[in-house]
Amino acid sequence: MFAQRTWSPAVRRVFPQVADIVYAVVSLGIMGAMLHNWPDRQGNWRHTDVWAYVLIALVYLPLAVRRRAPLTVLVSTAACALCYLTLSYYHPAVFCGMCLAFYTVAARGPRRLVAKCAAGSLVVLLWGTRLAGPGIRPQSVVFVTVTVAVLWVTGDRSRRLAERGERLAVLSEQLRLEQEEKAQRAVIAERMNIARELHDVVAHHVSAISVQTGLADYVFVSDPRTARAALETIAGSAHEAMAEMRRMLVVLKEGTGRAREEGAGDHDAAPGLGRLDQLARRVEAAGVSVAVRITGAPFALPPGVDLCVFRVIQEALTNVIKHAPTANASVAVHYDEAAVRVRVADDGQATPVATTPGPAGHGLVGMRERAVIYGGTVTAGPGPQGGFEVELMVPVSRDR
Repeated sequence: MFAQRTWSPAVRRVFPQVADIVYAVVSLGIMGAMLHNWPDRQGNWRHTDVWAYVLIALVYLPLAVRRRAPLTVLVSTAACALCYLTLSYYHPAVFCGMCLAFYTVAARGPRRLVAKCAAGSLVVLLWGTRLAGPGIRPQSVVFVTVTVAVLWVTGDRSRRLAERGERLAVLSEQLRLEQEEKAQRAVIAERMNIARELHDVVAHHVSAISVQTGLADYVFVSDPRTARAALETIAGSAHEAMAEMRRMLVVLKEGTGRAREEGAGDHDAAPGLGRLDQLARRVEAAGVSVAVRITGAPFALPPGVDLCVFRVIQEALTNVIKHAPTANASVAVHYDEAAVRVRVADDGQATPVATTPGPAGHGLVGMRERAVIYGGTVTAGPGPQGGFEVELMVPVSRDR
């Protein structure tokens, strides 16, 4: 199967101009040969001389630029053809030049202008029919009239097709730009998703590791058993962080299907509420007591919602580790018929750092962005009894 040949824009621009030049030169040669060789047995037209060839050249050579200045070329061609026919030279020699010049105007000009040009072209060509034989003149009149009408209709049709093509080209360009914009928005959204996921994974585990490192360093000599437990917690947090990073890389490289295959193990599985107890134990190892309470009738959440809820809880507890490391935290998850509601609270001192929209408040911004994706909301602020609270609501139907 032959490959389709594509022409460069420069070739597409130059080709019509070259074709017009070739047509003008070839037509001039053919008509010059016709003038020289055509017999005139009845003596209907004037003997061919140098002026006949000059006028023929002035009729056909301007056709080389007919696309650039169609009206000017038609007026010039009609004037030279009228002089040629008035001098009674062989009249069919200018017919093709007049027809092409008028067709170009009909295909490119407005309809009102084309109507005037049609009348003028018809007058010039009808004037040439006087040189036909007595029995042929009525047929020549009909032929010329029908030809002008056909050229008019054909040119108008070509003009409408060209306008439609231009509109389609504009629409195609708009569609291309819209697709590029959508692709850019999708890339930005995916980058934001990756940034949120990295932030949640890295910030949580690094916070836990930082706390345990400080504890191990503090009791390294005085309480080796506690130091060893802290080091084991650090190793566990690092292992889980690496497992989650590996799962994210598999998703990015090969898609979610392969990620599920790679994540069949306990640590590599996608995070969700099923790992809430494990998350609570890791936070408690960092020194923050966590009480988990689940109410309502639990049911399986969609994977995206499950991950969203887990990450919001994880980020809220990470903020407790960073900003209220001596506080007690509680996580309440409630399932109802139309939504999942989460409340993460601590009894430490409320810190305005977590609510400010600067770099320190990036975690809260990420929570809200995650919730918005699934039509949910996140509110955060000081609790009524002190401390700090984060509340999440994600609409999800039990009978989906």
